[in-house]
Amino acid sequence: MAYSHRTVLLEPAIDALLSPAFGCRPAMPERDAPPGDGIYVDGTFGRGGHSRLLLSRLAPQARLLVFDKDPAAIAEAQALRAVDARVEIVHDGFASLDVQLDRLGIARVDGVLLDLGVSSPQIDEAERGFSFMRDGPLDMRMDTSRGQTAAQWLAEADQTQIKEVIADYGEERFAFQIAKAIVARRQSEPLRTTGELAQLVASVVRTREKGQHPATRTFQAVRIHINEELAQLAHALPAALTRLREGGRLAVISFHSLEDRMVKQCLAAAAHPGRDRARLPIPERDMPQPYVTLLGRIQADEAEVADNVRSRSAVLRVAERTSVPLSQDEAAGFIRLPGRAPARGRAGRAAR
Repeated sequence: MAYSHRTVLLEPAIDALLSPAFGCRPAMPERDAPPGDGIYVDGTFGRGGHSRLLLSRLAPQARLLVFDKDPAAIAEAQALRAVDARVEIVHDGFASLDVQLDRLGIARVDGVLLDLGVSSPQIDEAERGFSFMRDGPLDMRMDTSRGQTAAQWLAEADQTQIKEVIADYGEERFAFQIAKAIVARRQSEPLRTTGELAQLVASVVRTREKGQHPATRTFQAVRIHINEELAQLAHALPAALTRLREGGRLAVISFHSLEDRMVKQCLAAAAHPGRDRARLPIPERDMPQPYVTLLGRIQADEAEVADNVRSRSAVLRVAERTSVPLSQDEAAGFIRLPGRAPARGRAGRAAR
């Protein structure tokens, strides 16, 4: 079945960035620029659904920085830039937020949106190698112009590395068996296509949740590893929190538990920095003050899920920055990376 591209949680995400009443909060504090008249970041442009709606609600003098690693997404962004000069394009991932803002001379922004995961066009194009439902080259790179493909990594990684990635990033209980089968298979013939990997995993994973393909968790894990998705998110969240001006909003849409857990833990730590000292005899005035106010958690409603099944797992979390100063080191302390698989160097060099 082919899917047309539908932007998930479109209206709620833009309301999260711009609406003073979002989350039943009182009006935002005064800022240098009123809502809609500042600098905003779409860290995951994709095909531009969120950006287009956001632009329709921004003032003529506002600025919108759009980030993406996918060359096809950048081409779409360039077409939008041709008709709207408020758009500034960064062909890189959101982990480069700090670097790019410095390059552009921007100290603070009014809102940051991150829509995590894989876009529908990427899934539906067999040649991108993201889907076990469509046979194609085993690629899985968000940015097809650089980096190691999934096929190359699976041909070179040792069994322990493969097992840990599948266990940590896919939360797959058959990770050892799958890794062992992959290593055994490549002794005679390397895995080259998504269909070959899906069939191999299905031969090992004999039981699975109803309605879920046996290779679902393995494909998720390999994709996350190839694109360093969690490591990059771990760089982006602290950068976003430290770059937001007072009253600025961070809105993050997650599609699986690992991403959502990281976002939830980060925002909770920023909202309650003194939680670990709550039982100590410390005067209230000496306790750390919140760096953000949590504005809520939203999931797609029944109507959206019925119209777009891919929205069923989406979770939008929103936080608003307070006036309390926050350093990069403090913000980085809010992050917890899952599992044992290491965060590799590229994310530290600010690639998405």
